Amino acid sequence: MAATNKTQATDASVAEFLDKVADPTRRADALELRSLMESATGAPATMWGTSIVGFGTRSYRYASGRSGRTPLIGFSPRASALTLYLTLDFDAEAAALAGLGPHKLGKGCLYVTRLDRVDKATLVDLIARSVTAGRELDEN
Repeated sequence: MAATNKTQATDASVAEFLDKVADPTRRADALELRSLMESATGAPATMWGTSIVGFGTRSYRYASGRSGRTPLIGFSPRASALTLYLTLDFDAEAAALAGLGPHKLGKGCLYVTRLDRVDKATLVDLIARSVTAGRELDEN
């Protein structure tokens, strides 16, 4: 039996979720990210699980045979940082990331504390490249 993704798209309200972000700066940054990602994908924001705002969908299949659907791109306004879920080879993006400003990386995640501390043009470019990469990897 195939494993099911723990994080699935829901019918929860993105606006209500973002309105509940306690820190006003984090909330404003989340609203700006929503706009940037909706523009980059042409897809409306959708809640995935209880804390991820996703845009569009794509399918994937691992070498193990496990497959599923995930947001094409997304973010979560966590307490310690904005977590952006991207489909990028961060090693190949080293030059762009060097110009981004303060950030941290995880597997498929870019963490920034505040949008006013990063270069917006670089961020928009990284988002656009992630959308392109995600669409190229889509199993459909």
